[in-house]
Amino acid sequence: MSKVMKIAIVDDEQDMRQSISQWLALSGYDTETFASAEDALKALGPDYPGIVISDIKMPGMDGMQFLKKLMGSDSALPVIMITGHGDVPMAVEAMRVGAFDFLEKPFNPDRMTELAKKATNTRRLTLDNRALRRELSDGGQLMKKLIGSSPVMERLKEDILDLGQADGHVLIDGETGTGKTLVAHALHAVGARAGKKFVLLSCAAWDEDALAKRLFGPMMPEDSRLPAVEEARGGTLVLEDIEALSDSLQARLLGLINEQGTPAETRIVAICNLQEQNRTIEDALRPDLFYRLAALRITLPPLRQRGEDILTLFTRLSEQFSEEYGCDAPKVSAQEAAQLLQAPWPGNVRQLINVAERAVLQSRRGSGTITSLLMTDHDDMQQVMTTEGKPLKEYVEAFERMLIDNTMRRHKGSIANVMDELCLPRRTLNEKMAKYGLQRSDYL
Repeated sequence: MSKVMKIAIVDDEQDMRQSISQWLALSGYDTETFASAEDALKALGPDYPGIVISDIKMPGMDGMQFLKKLMGSDSALPVIMITGHGDVPMAVEAMRVGAFDFLEKPFNPDRMTELAKKATNTRRLTLDNRALRRELSDGGQLMKKLIGSSPVMERLKEDILDLGQADGHVLIDGETGTGKTLVAHALHAVGARAGKKFVLLSCAAWDEDALAKRLFGPMMPEDSRLPAVEEARGGTLVLEDIEALSDSLQARLLGLINEQGTPAETRIVAICNLQEQNRTIEDALRPDLFYRLAALRITLPPLRQRGEDILTLFTRLSEQFSEEYGCDAPKVSAQEAAQLLQAPWPGNVRQLINVAERAVLQSRRGSGTITSLLMTDHDDMQQVMTTEGKPLKEYVEAFERMLIDNTMRRHKGSIANVMDELCLPRRTLNEKMAKYGLQRSDYL
């Protein structure tokens, strides 16, 4: 669930500080007060988890100087300025410098709460975007997002690390919902270009003329961005839905690749989302472009081939959604675990995410089953099952691993509590954890 945003209140008058703080605290905000701009600057870093409300007229460093210092440190920090009656020109100047908005004394407290709500929502979005950008530039964090220890996932991780260090262009393909864009981010983040530009462009989202301009230029006069090939220069250019490129744009892309030579100045990562039967990416691209892009190729495994990864993923997703919705994660029975393992998952991980979220919502209401969710789009359970049967031993082991994993997480690695809940002697629990690759240190 979203954390409560902080509000820093800066005013040299104690009564004003306290009254603003008390009012905003009643509205659910976490407030902190400062008697001077100098004191506030010591506490307000560039990623301050909230907003600032400051008086303009203060002894020492006044509000305008304070605002300029804040904007120099973090230009996206929302600052609401409090001005005296008739100080409209000063308020206009504050907005020009970068203030979020201003309040004129005497102000309506409800108006202040309304502005605080808008400013904190803006700040939350800014901080979320920053966190996402940091995460997408951190190869270690991205690799952790590729959850699973099945043989196909281990090979995928090895391929990402190997090809990330290589410098050639890459083609990524696989069924819908398998995580191809995440893999493209990971390839960039674990390679030598990690600190350089990463530009993502969907070829299917534009008509041909608009795509040609966005990709190669010239841009429209009202668009301040560079063409994608210029914007990504020296870094990585990811082209989603590469199969949507027209013949003429394929020719221009091939020309760009040939001009760059080896090693390439800009790495092209092409993502294929072709889902048509009896038509492959080789059919969609001209041969010379295909062979240039597919010199290095990664094909993502469908979820149905990932075995017990399905239960691991379902558990992690359920935990995330249960935290978001403020309720307990649903417990999975042995029958439901088998059904999760047997389902065909045509939508792959994206479909599993939807099922996990709906399972948590059902659990919060105290109704519904995972079985009913899996049958939602099917006439009967026979259609839910894959045609590939698995030995009973595989289902039992997958469920057993999930049960131990969930119990260890719930008890934060307490071996004694896990032994007690699962009625297992210590030696047996240790043997099973070793068998399934579970380490106590991961749960502490």
